[in-house]
Amino acid sequence: MNRFLKLAIVGLVASCGGGSYKAPRNLENACALAAERPAYMRAMKATERRWGIPVYVQMATIHQESKFIGDAKTPHRYALGIIPMGRQSSAYGYSQALNGTWEDYLRKSGNRGARRDDIRDATDFMGWYMNDSTRILGISKQDAASQYLAYHEGRSGFANGSHRSKPWLLNVANKVSARSELYRLQLTSCRR
Repeated sequence: MNRFLKLAIVGLVASCGGGSYKAPRNLENACALAAERPAYMRAMKATERRWGIPVYVQMATIHQESKFIGDAKTPHRYALGIIPMGRQSSAYGYSQALNGTWEDYLRKSGNRGARRDDIRDATDFMGWYMNDSTRILGISKQDAASQYLAYHEGRSGFANGSHRSKPWLLNVANKVSARSELYRLQLTSCRR
């Protein structure tokens, strides 16, 4: 094999690798985020078409869950402040999907090769989950706060009102709602 062909093969293999999981530079501006990461926007629009979950609801939820970091994990727990005890949960990736919920998605969606650190799969998972929250719980697809609470607490937890005894979580849901509205307004202006 000649030298150029070897370099081309190495370059191709490297470009197919894990990719960058770093957050976009400007998480406060939906238009800047979309311009910097057009693949994110394509993934979220595809999810909106398939499941009906607006892009701005997806963006606000991903912002809260992972700050758009593809390989995000929950923090480690420590006993006595120094002995590592593992992670707080199995949540991973853009959507911070738990192992069990992700396995349900893989089974029920037919997307068996899906990965939590792939934005297309993460947004599809989020759309699938929120669409079922609408179907099962009657939550509007545009209601970012309630969708987030059902996403965080699980549908049973939401139905049982577990979030009502967690003021900190209600505060987070309100922040998700406010960010969703901000993103909605920004996306309207940048489409012009």
